[in-house]
Amino acid sequence: MKKETKLLTITTVGFALFSMFFGAGNLVVPPYIGLQVGSQWVYALLGFLLTTVITSFLAVIMIARVGTSFADLRQFMPKWVVDTLNLLIIISIGPLICIPRTGALTYEVAVAPILPQVPLWVFELFYFVLVLVLSISKSKIVDIIGRWLTPLLLLCLAILIVKGVLNAEAIDQQSAVSAGDAFRLGFKEGYQTLDVLAAIPFAGLIIVALTMKGYTTDRQRIEMSLKSGLVAAVSLMLIYTGLMYLGVTTDYAGGGEVERSQLLKYISDAILGSWGSLVMASAIGVACLTSAIALASGMGEILEQTTKGKMSYKLGVVACCVVSFVLSLNKVDTIIAYAGSILLFIYPIVFTIILYVLLFSKYVKSKLPYVMAVLTTAVVVTWTAIYNQWDVFQGIYWMTAVKSAMPLMDYLLEWLVPSFLAFVFFAFTEKYWVKWFSKSNRE
Repeated sequence: MKKETKLLTITTVGFALFSMFFGAGNLVVPPYIGLQVGSQWVYALLGFLLTTVITSFLAVIMIARVGTSFADLRQFMPKWVVDTLNLLIIISIGPLICIPRTGALTYEVAVAPILPQVPLWVFELFYFVLVLVLSISKSKIVDIIGRWLTPLLLLCLAILIVKGVLNAEAIDQQSAVSAGDAFRLGFKEGYQTLDVLAAIPFAGLIIVALTMKGYTTDRQRIEMSLKSGLVAAVSLMLIYTGLMYLGVTTDYAGGGEVERSQLLKYISDAILGSWGSLVMASAIGVACLTSAIALASGMGEILEQTTKGKMSYKLGVVACCVVSFVLSLNKVDTIIAYAGSILLFIYPIVFTIILYVLLFSKYVKSKLPYVMAVLTTAVVVTWTAIYNQWDVFQGIYWMTAVKSAMPLMDYLLEWLVPSFLAFVFFAFTEKYWVKWFSKSNRE
């Protein structure tokens, strides 16, 4: 294979992966974080990159290492566990949260300010018909996104960020937010991009595309996934850094409640003047459309695999677009609000799988340690959510003591140590548990 062809493949697939990731949440979240943390924005950026770029990159590598899709994790966990998690993930990033949010944001920032006479439902109907049409032919999706739509997106964002950074005033005020609080906010807000969850179906699309381009062996797929992933990761880091810095340096004064979409529009208008809305409309439209296409395609593929062909790829895409259309009639902040609770449960579970499969898959082949690590994470995050949600539990001494004693609680990583201990314990005692279960079944 010619070197030029290989380089072109890496570039095309890498930018396609970047464009798939870069959707509605990726546009509105970084400026919001920057506005909140001020001079402590570097710490917030580190937390944000950890839950977006770094873990997403690791997720793509994990899928490439174990096979071609999330379903290949069945070699480490029971089929029902993998299928349930797979379905939860794709529903969350698909019609439940991410896809409708792309439509809602496109309307609020890109359409309503320019064409206020267009009703919300009319635009959303047009938007999701377009998503449906472009998602049906999955073999062409990567090339369409990588070669045609991504350059337009990058151009719009580059103009906004470069001009904004060059004209920004120095950050001379010390933020009231501590470095730890800034890191924590960036870490938590990174969930709203859904990058890690989206990496699951996206990795499958990318690996299929690489296979169709002639990279058929495991070693070739891992190598090309690594290099393409680096292209996407570096691009995302640069864009995230620029957008967050724009939030830090803006003079926006919207009061206590900040609407993320309105903040983004204000920044673009302030930086680019009268034609700012047009440039931002192009960036929003391309980012949201490409992300929605990729997510709808990923959901169609996973539904087809999960149902063993009983639901076809096309039917899955149609169902996804219909549900997304209905939910997109909500405001962006409404979607973000209900997404928070869902993501605080799902994200740690996915982090657990990525971490332990990448670290131990070569050494621990038994399914029990992986299952118990995931189960431990699920129990811990569920307990934390219940404790934080209802004040009555916060008045119980022993529950407060347990919460205070949990390592890394302040960084939303309270599940890490318990899940690691569970993994290690069951990895070393697995054979005894097998004997115990066998004896119990005989009796």
